[in-house]
Amino acid sequence: MEIAGYIIAVLIGLSLGLVGGGGSIITVPVLVYLLKVEPVLATMYSLFVVGTCSLVGSVKAYRKGLVDVPVVFVFGSASMLSVFIARHHIVPLLPNYFFSIGHVVVTKAVFLMLLFGLLMMLTSISMIRSSGKNLTIIPASDQPRKMRPLFLQGAAVGIVTGLLGAGGGFLIIPALVLFGKLPMKTAVGSSLTIMTFSSLFGFFSTMAQYTINWTLLLSFTAIAVGGIFIGTALSDKISGSSLKKGFGWFVLMVGILVLVREIFIHEH
Repeated sequence: MEIAGYIIAVLIGLSLGLVGGGGSIITVPVLVYLLKVEPVLATMYSLFVVGTCSLVGSVKAYRKGLVDVPVVFVFGSASMLSVFIARHHIVPLLPNYFFSIGHVVVTKAVFLMLLFGLLMMLTSISMIRSSGKNLTIIPASDQPRKMRPLFLQGAAVGIVTGLLGAGGGFLIIPALVLFGKLPMKTAVGSSLTIMTFSSLFGFFSTMAQYTINWTLLLSFTAIAVGGIFIGTALSDKISGSSLKKGFGWFVLMVGILVLVREIFIHEH
């Protein structure tokens, strides 16, 4: 099972390198089900994986001038603040036992995985719906930027990131286009930068609360980053649109499996 987990780490990186996002959403299920990491700790590990992989992409985007610093500051500062609140105050306050419905006992671990399954389904739908659209040529609007909605959206995304260890790129990019008035390529680069800061901040600000298996975490992250470079090299040879749609269906299936497993075959 561990070997399968590391193989999928390559696929996570490949998807990030080929389509610019989406792959990291399956990090938590892989860590929990294949590498046997406890769910709350897995969300912590995912922050490091998502942040490190996003860092690779954001450096490339910055060098190409595809990062809007003012928008990143507004959205990112709100996101970092709410990530801190989520990791320090919301996650510790979650009860170890929520409720029972028949044979289903909803503990903290099950609750987080159920939320993650729902998030995966939302992400997959976003990937499937956007795969057929040529989003890279959306121009910036002449209308003024709406910084207050950007800040509020950043705070909301930060809660998702802090709770579930997911980068939330599928939520960030539409907000940057609609409220930040960014062209799509700049929105993607700025989104990667925001995810870098919020995810790594969430990880390093709370790492003292956990016992971290650095060998597993660094190995998994290194393999995923290696997959990014392979995906980038292949990006000119493979249709990003069709791949994104296919991966979206894959994420949808995994999301359904997560929900089914937690409801009917719970083994934590």
